[in-house]
Amino acid sequence: MSEKHVAEIERLLKIAEDELSYVQRQRQFLLDQIDSLKRERENLLQPIVGELRAHYSAESITRQSSEEAKIRLFRSLFRGREDVYARRFENLRTGKSGYYPDCGNERLATLCPNPRMKFSHGDQRQFIPLTDGVIRNHLMGRNPADPEGKDFTIGIYPLLPDETCWFLAVDFDKSAWKEDAEAFRHTCELHGVPADTCCCLADCSPGSKHSGARSYPATDGSVG
Repeated sequence: MSEKHVAEIERLLKIAEDELSYVQRQRQFLLDQIDSLKRERENLLQPIVGELRAHYSAESITRQSSEEAKIRLFRSLFRGREDVYARRFENLRTGKSGYYPDCGNERLATLCPNPRMKFSHGDQRQFIPLTDGVIRNHLMGRNPADPEGKDFTIGIYPLLPDETCWFLAVDFDKSAWKEDAEAFRHTCELHGVPADTCCCLADCSPGSKHSGARSYPATDGSVG
């Protein structure tokens, strides 16, 4: 092997070692940056989480509590868009049921020919806001002003227009649902996010568990 060949190998080895040293420095820089950002995130979230915990522990709601207190509790637990809500419908003839944005123009055929269809841009929807009265009717299961006495059930839109939300609902199923739910709950506790788990027997597969967490990032909150 010639000295020239050895020198070339030494040169390439030095280049590789220098590049490895640079990558290791970059890796450590990124690890330090990640740790710093996590600490900053925790410092920003801690006051919000503390405020939530103080709010939930400040008032104990029972069956004897006032109507206003129960509505406040509902709003604090299921916080979403307030400019619109979903109304449940059920067709007794076909058995079909679902939810649609409640619209003030629902019965005006010229403006809203089909309240359960997808609307195009510039349509004539006039969403009904989520007021305390709407929540009161939902908790009672009926609207006292409705002469037909139809069931009154609503749903909320948790995704806000600014792409944030106040809570998440997560469904765990299959054979590892219990371990997945506990891991989710543990992660929430590590980050100081209040989380609750419950087993649901209706409208879900056997042994399914649902978790709810009040959190912050989300996706688009469009309606329709």
